[in-house]
Amino acid sequence: MAYLDNLAVFVRVVELGNLSAAGRDMRISPAVASNRIKELEKHLGVRLFNRTTRQLMPTEHGGVFYNGAKQILAAITEAEAAVSALSGQPRGTIKVTAPLGLGRRLIASGIPEFHDKYPDIEVRLRLSDHNVDIMKEGIDVAFRLGLLEDSSLRMRGIMECDRVLVAAPEYLERRGEPGTAQELVDKRHDCLLLRFPGMREFFWTLSTPTGPAKFEVRGPFDSDDGDVLTSWALAGRGIVNKPRFDVEHFIREGRLKIILPETPPMPVQLAAVYPHKNLQDPKVRLLLDFMADRCQRLIREALAGR
Repeated sequence: MAYLDNLAVFVRVVELGNLSAAGRDMRISPAVASNRIKELEKHLGVRLFNRTTRQLMPTEHGGVFYNGAKQILAAITEAEAAVSALSGQPRGTIKVTAPLGLGRRLIASGIPEFHDKYPDIEVRLRLSDHNVDIMKEGIDVAFRLGLLEDSSLRMRGIMECDRVLVAAPEYLERRGEPGTAQELVDKRHDCLLLRFPGMREFFWTLSTPTGPAKFEVRGPFDSDDGDVLTSWALAGRGIVNKPRFDVEHFIREGRLKIILPETPPMPVQLAAVYPHKNLQDPKVRLLLDFMADRCQRLIREALAGR
């Protein structure tokens, strides 16, 4: 197994370009990762990386070896999945990612229960509102609110979620409640926007009588954390665009008010996306089934005020 461990470290170093990053990803120290690369280079009799101060770049030999090593690891993963399916005892590690708010409330809270049910499956959860590169980061399952853009991935729809524009009564008293969607732009309302490096959309798409329309709203500040936007809205700092289930309890308490109910934001799809090869992995299927049922139940309970 030591040689396979060396291959796994080598593949992650190539993909992440850094020993420390690969070590963190695999839960080993940079020193251990470095030693495993050295063992491979000694075994092969070639140098696998060109080392710079910031990054490791594969040599020509390293590039060729990476392709073969990746195929070997993929074949082993598929073989292990097939054995698990036959034995009825799925085991191994699943790397999962989800947006911060959704991840905290729907996914993270369910992982201990999932582990109790399947104690031989280890789940590693990464929460981020950034658009995580699933293939580069070696993610097995990503839960997302939005459209699937990468056609190389598979998607399992969980449910369609209505969105709402909401603001605190304090903000509406100070700035006035917009009567039309266009007033969001014309009256320069403070719109609280989710933005992060690489994000391409800087507008809200609302459902109007003539169909979906884009409005290039603006605001004095933005964040890459959706929960921060909600806290700003609660503090009377502006209007926020959120999935209804995420803010329903604040609406019921009167701390946030729905505005422009006749022209709401377009609904968003809650879905799980994953590499095509993971479809046959029984532990991934178990997680998808478990989380899909759980998310549907919790969202319905939130909307019902339970």
